[in-house]
Amino acid sequence: MIFTDREEAGRKLAEVLKKYRGQKDVIVVALPRGGVVTGRVIADALSVPLDLVVPRKIGAPFNEEYAIGALTETGETIWNEQERERVDQKVLDQIIEKELREAKRRLRVYRRGLPPRNLKGKTVILVDDGVATGNTMRAAIKTARAEKPGKLIVAVPGGSEDVIEQLRTEIDEVIVLTNEFVGAVGNLYQTFPQVEDAEVIKLMRLPA
Repeated sequence: MIFTDREEAGRKLAEVLKKYRGQKDVIVVALPRGGVVTGRVIADALSVPLDLVVPRKIGAPFNEEYAIGALTETGETIWNEQERERVDQKVLDQIIEKELREAKRRLRVYRRGLPPRNLKGKTVILVDDGVATGNTMRAAIKTARAEKPGKLIVAVPGGSEDVIEQLRTEIDEVIVLTNEFVGAVGNLYQTFPQVEDAEVIKLMRLPA
């Protein structure tokens, strides 16, 4: 399955999630940047609020696009331990410091003027535009769980079967439209443009 763009993926996910439409205790929580585009479509279709969490991928020094771990917005880490052992700890510390600064910047910029995030007791639908290694989503799960939601759901257009099965062991429910892809998330889409800060800020301020 290939989606035209992130918006189409959001519409198809919203159809699967329609039983949550209009429920007062439901909130869509997106992962920036691309996940906010998909999340906005879902939140609007379900008539529920949109918020975000900001995990950060920890890229390998030899290839920043290759995730060897992920970081929560408060600095907790999740690792592919085999890959982690191949990298000098001082180098990892520098990468972590850089990514934590970026996570805090994004939280500050994207949520400026919004009320404090409150996930306690709610049905939280975590949304991204896809999962590759799953590390970033697992960091998002860690952040959301710390706020004591009533139910935790991951909804993504696609991800590899082994990663999706791992996520199923960590939360209440996983909604995925296809698990038949290999490689980068962009392979799920015909059109996969870079999402800039300005678009995220605009989408976060639209009424649900």
